[in-house]
Amino acid sequence: MQKKFVSSLLLLLLLNLLVKPLWIFGIDLTVQNRVGAEAYGLYAAIFSFTFVFNILLDLGLTHYNNRAIAQNPGEVARNFSKLTGLKFFLGFVYILVALVVGYFLKYASQAFYLLLILSINQFISSFILFLRSHLSGLHLFKADSLMSILDKVLMIATCGILLFGGVMTRDFTVEDFALAQLGSYLLTALIGFVLVLKKAGSFKLQINFSSYLVDLKNSLPYAVLILLMALYTRVDNIMIEQISGAFENGIYAQAFRLLDVVNQVSYLMGVLLLPIFAKMFSNKEDVTKLSKLAFSLIFIGTMGVVIAATASAEGIMNFLYVDHVLKSTNVFKILILSSIAFGSTYVFGTMLTARGDIRTLNIVAMSGFGLNIILNFIFINKYGAIGAAWATVVTQFATAGIQLWLSLRLVKIRFEMMYWMRLLAFTGLAIAVPFLLSNISLLWWVYLPLNAFVIWLLALPLGLFNLKAAIELMQSRFR
Repeated sequence: MQKKFVSSLLLLLLLNLLVKPLWIFGIDLTVQNRVGAEAYGLYAAIFSFTFVFNILLDLGLTHYNNRAIAQNPGEVARNFSKLTGLKFFLGFVYILVALVVGYFLKYASQAFYLLLILSINQFISSFILFLRSHLSGLHLFKADSLMSILDKVLMIATCGILLFGGVMTRDFTVEDFALAQLGSYLLTALIGFVLVLKKAGSFKLQINFSSYLVDLKNSLPYAVLILLMALYTRVDNIMIEQISGAFENGIYAQAFRLLDVVNQVSYLMGVLLLPIFAKMFSNKEDVTKLSKLAFSLIFIGTMGVVIAATASAEGIMNFLYVDHVLKSTNVFKILILSSIAFGSTYVFGTMLTARGDIRTLNIVAMSGFGLNIILNFIFINKYGAIGAAWATVVTQFATAGIQLWLSLRLVKIRFEMMYWMRLLAFTGLAIAVPFLLSNISLLWWVYLPLNAFVIWLLALPLGLFNLKAAIELMQSRFR
C-alpha cells in the first residue's frame, strides 16, 4: 500500500504542479490585477459564500461513495445510477437556497448574475468530485489524477484567450471569469461521466426518494463534517466582506491565493489517502507506517515552503501584485503558517474519516467552527484582514492538534519518541536556515528556493526521509 500510495502521489503531484500554478499565477492572479482588489474582493466573498453552501449539493455522498466503493468495488454500478439522480435534485435545492440566502446578504442586489453563475459552477464542480469518487474508490488513480487537472487545463485555455488573445472588445470582468469556468466545468463533467460509465457498464437515471432517504442517512454524518470544515475554512471571506468591506477582503484574497497553492499538495495527498486508508481498515491492516510516511512528507515539505516563503514574502508579493503589496505581505506572513496545520489535518483527519469516526470529527469541526467565528468577530473588527489571518492560524493548529491526539488514541498508531525528537530538531534547524543564509546577498527568487532546498536536506541526516527507500520505490515504479 505504501508503494502504491507514493507512486500515485507522484503522478498526482506532477500533473497538478504543472497545471495549477499556471492557473493560479497565470490566470487567477491576472484577473485580480485586471479587475482590481474591490471587484475581486466581491467575487471572492460570493465564491466563498457559494462554497459554504456546497454541503447541500453533496450531503456527504462523495465521501460516503468513495469509502463504500473502496471497501466493496461492486457498489460502483449501483451507486452511479442511483446517486446521480439525487445529485441533480440536490443541485436544484442548492441553487434555490443560495439565491434566497444571497438576497438577504445583499449579494443578489450587488451582483445577482455573478451569484447565479457561481452557484451553477459549484453544482457542476461538486458533480465532478462525485464522478471522481467512483474512480478513486476503484483505485483508478491515474484516471482520477487526469480528471483533477482537466477543468483547470480548459480554464487556462479559455481565460488565456480572453485575457491575452485580443478578442475582448471591452474590459474583462469577474462575470467573464465565472462564465469561462462554467464552460470548462461542463466539458470536464461530460468527460468524467463517460469514464465512469465505462467502468459501471450501464446507467439508468433513477428518481426514488424513499431509496434516497437510506443513502442520505448513511452519508449525513459526512455531510455535517464537510459543512463544518467548509464553514471554518471559508467563513473568513464572508465575515471580512460583511464587517470590513470588499476592499479589505481583496487584500485577504491576495494572501490566501498563495495559501491555496501550498495547501494543494496536502489536499491531493488526502485525496489519495482516503480510499487507501479505507481499504486498509477494511482488511484490518496496520496504518502506522503509511500514516508516518504521509505525515513526514507533508511536514517536511510544508515546513520548507512556509519558512522560505515567509523569508521572501515581500519579494513574492511585490512580484505578483500591482497594488497594496505591503498590506497583503503582512497578512501573508501570518496566514501561511496555517499550512503546517492544514497538512496534518489532511493526514490524520483523513485517517479518522476512513475509519468511520465521523461523529468524533464532527465534534472537533464544530469546536473549530465556533472558535473561528469568535476569533474572526473579535479580530476582524480590530485588525481587518490581519485579524482574520490570525484567527485562521489559531483555529487550524487547535483542530490539527486534536485530530493528531485522536489518531494516537483511537487508531492506536504509535510514533516512537525519537521520531518526535527528530521532528523537533528539524523544526529548530529549519527556522535557523533563513537567518544563516541572509548573510548572502541574493535576489528573492534565488533566496526562496535555496532556503527551501536547504531545509528539505536537513531531513536526510535526521533520518526523517529514507532516500535509499525512495530510490528503490522509484526504480520499482519504472520497472
